[in-house]
Amino acid sequence: MSSPADRSFPTTIDAFHRGRFMIVQPAEGHHRAGLDAMLLAATVPDGFAGHLADLGAGAGAAGLAVLSRCVDATATLVDNDPAMIACARETLAHRDNADFGGRAAILDADVTLAGRVRTAAGLGPDMADHAIANPPFNDARDRQTPKAGRAAAHVIDAGTLAGWIRTAAAIVRPGGRFGLIARPTMLGDMLGAMEGRFGGLALRPVHPRPDATAIRVLVEGVKGSRARLAMLPPVVLHPPGSDTGFTDEADALINGRAHLRMRP
Repeated sequence: MSSPADRSFPTTIDAFHRGRFMIVQPAEGHHRAGLDAMLLAATVPDGFAGHLADLGAGAGAAGLAVLSRCVDATATLVDNDPAMIACARETLAHRDNADFGGRAAILDADVTLAGRVRTAAGLGPDMADHAIANPPFNDARDRQTPKAGRAAAHVIDAGTLAGWIRTAAAIVRPGGRFGLIARPTMLGDMLGAMEGRFGGLALRPVHPRPDATAIRVLVEGVKGSRARLAMLPPVVLHPPGSDTGFTDEADALINGRAHLRMRP
């Protein structure tokens, strides 16, 4: 179990799902969980009672958000950033997260590993009924995040995205689902990497306001399915003319009161 003595950076303790669970995460200099993680978690169906793999889990926000809503589910939180692993351990040890202690485990492993090396690291074949991922989403040509730890969580280089999707295809059982959230500019790469691995793809764009361009896209596929791609209605975060308050739908999704349907 990690403790503040095991790390050299300050953290915050943040409440999610209106206080149903807490996340210990770096105060600065590394990726901090927020809206993306909660939207991604909302794509896992209500009543899910299988095993979830949260790839690139960071401090565990998305995985615990699923466990908060799906009380019979279990999860493996996968990351290989030492700072985030330390935070995830503190998160699971937090007194307000006692209900998750027996249902969540941390795996220190590189999501981009392949073949026998991946299996030896603990990412075994068909280990999960459902996987989710919030992969590094900035292109190298974008303005870079200044802090090194945060940059590592926000920059994708050549082949990384495909590696994440290959791993998801290896660890999800046939008929299981894989969902991810990313920038719309990554959609072509995501669909290309999922081809032949996941079918029945469903897409939901995420718009800040009804009249604004999408800023994220949620994608989900079923391992081995041959069903056609479906474009589902968008998620709109804020009412018209607002950049602050959330729509009723977005508020319910972010706070664990609703599931975002990803099947047509």
